[in-house]
Amino acid sequence: MTAYIFSGQGSQYIGMGKGLYAQFPVAKEMFDRADELLGFALSKICFEGPEDKLKQTKNTQPAIFLHSIVLWNLLKPADAAMAAGHSLGEYSALVAAGAISFEEGLKLVRLRGELMQKAGEDNPGTMAAVIGLEPKVVGEICCTVWTTGIVQAANFNAPGQVVISGSIAGVRRATEFAKERGAKLVKELPVSGAFHSPLMQSAKDGLKAALDSARISDVKIPVYANVTAQPMYKAEKIRTMLYEQVTSPVRWEESILAMAADGAAKFVELGPGKVLQGLVKRIVPAVAGIEITGVDTAADVAKEVTGE
Repeated sequence: MTAYIFSGQGSQYIGMGKGLYAQFPVAKEMFDRADELLGFALSKICFEGPEDKLKQTKNTQPAIFLHSIVLWNLLKPADAAMAAGHSLGEYSALVAAGAISFEEGLKLVRLRGELMQKAGEDNPGTMAAVIGLEPKVVGEICCTVWTTGIVQAANFNAPGQVVISGSIAGVRRATEFAKERGAKLVKELPVSGAFHSPLMQSAKDGLKAALDSARISDVKIPVYANVTAQPMYKAEKIRTMLYEQVTSPVRWEESILAMAADGAAKFVELGPGKVLQGLVKRIVPAVAGIEITGVDTAADVAKEVTGE
């Protein structure tokens, strides 16, 4: 069984999708359609930057979503048995699974990006990667420093890799404690806000009306939710999970383990970069026979289609 996984924020790069646009009429049509729907040239930001514009959350999220769904439409994989996406990538997974249309998904992720960027401006926060500590220990640290400032685990990415998120004071105090508890590496991340933390509550509130009115259908293949690491099938469950996801941790490690337990023997990342492939290799390193690959560029598409 093949699981398709979709890239999240942070994997963007200047030039993403440019080769796809040049070589495949379907890709050109979708990039042009996105520009038309959004009312600005997202394609130009993807292809040419500048980097500071591409890195703005309100642009990054629709850019990665668009790139991922273009790849999905180019491949139209008949072997897709399940899907998941990291944070933003969950929207891409839901489009691939037939729960949300491309147009609806694009509008939602643009709004989500705008709301999260504004929440970051209104309630400044930060995030930090903690390498080499068990999730339980990271949780204890967050509880200990909560009086200093809001901080919680935001991403359970892979064994020994947890990202924390919250107020600047809270995160920096937590990083000090993490070093004292023996973390191999603690690194503050260059982000525009405290994603997947209570500081995103205003974004969550702002997204609710859009999710409530969005046209969402039951999925054609199961999509494993970030919030629960369990498959979701029904439209109302999807709506709830997308809402809760904004301030809840991304349980990526558990999601991949659940997919593997449910029969996934191959994981294919669709989107820019190879971040998720790296995480999956750390999550299921000892499982014999599991194949991990990715599709990003025009050359990748040709290779996946021809098998050469």
